[in-house]
Amino acid sequence: MGAPRIPRSVVYAGLAARAKGATLPVAAAAAGISLDTLRRRLVEEPVGVLRERSPRADALTLEDREEIFRGIVSGETTTVIADRLQRDRSTIWREISRNGGRSAYRPFRAEDRADAQARRPKQPWIEQRPRVWDQVVEWLRTRKWSPEGIAHRLRQEHPDEPQWWVSHEAIYQAIYVQARAELRKELIACLAKRQPRRQPRTRASAAGGKIVGKVNISERPVEAADRAVPGHWEGDLIIGANGASAIATLVERSSRFGMMIKLDSKLADHVADRIAAAMAHLPRLLARSLTWDQGTELAAHQAFTVATGIPVYFCDPHSPWQRPSNEN
Repeated sequence: MGAPRIPRSVVYAGLAARAKGATLPVAAAAAGISLDTLRRRLVEEPVGVLRERSPRADALTLEDREEIFRGIVSGETTTVIADRLQRDRSTIWREISRNGGRSAYRPFRAEDRADAQARRPKQPWIEQRPRVWDQVVEWLRTRKWSPEGIAHRLRQEHPDEPQWWVSHEAIYQAIYVQARAELRKELIACLAKRQPRRQPRTRASAAGGKIVGKVNISERPVEAADRAVPGHWEGDLIIGANGASAIATLVERSSRFGMMIKLDSKLADHVADRIAAAMAHLPRLLARSLTWDQGTELAAHQAFTVATGIPVYFCDPHSPWQRPSNEN
């Protein structure tokens, strides 16, 4: 049996150094590997297509996998290994199982497999499980159920078949991002026909305030509430000392990406113009709606919508929790 294959996480330093113009000996020394090993791996992965893997924060590391291997050799149970690594027992069990079991587990091989898996394009679940997607589409078309209701019903009808389970966030993502163009329009229309849940109206909201033609947050598209689909923004104003300055703040609900826009005044027309100019550069998929509080600084919301195509929805009075990302 030959020497174990060195995982990509170890070789990567050499590949990266070579990509930046280092000589082969210098690149090999940077990774602590031999020249022959670096030459072989350069053939497999040329520097022109070099991609670095960014593992999840909770992903197993090479050091973790070496500890798992030591535990296996020492005859430790999966529970003991998990406790020592402060990991869930199921995480360690799956790691060993997917890499050949206790008799075949090797840390280098497991690390290399994780690297390859991370670089492989992920197939959308609607392609992996077409029967589930067909069922979701049927219920959206015929029963006009919400994604939350569909996700709940799938678990009810298939309690012992996890392959049928799907979260409502995944359903929203499939509708707005992964579905074909014509089907996407049809399914979005099905969602729009559902009766939206309305927030309790107070005297202040019934009176309408000073904002003409405002649309309440209860009319906002349902997918905005789940943060599953990007493009829904929250906005507010920050007023400086003695009211001498003002900044508009915008936060995207899904990614939490934020923008700060300096304003010369709090006049509604000026605020609408400045925010429209800032959001005009966004791709259409990232500019679906804007939620604002009851502030009259956006009273010119209709002009903003005409300029950008982005609808504006206003929160209920005294309800900062309806704009949680921006408020925080």
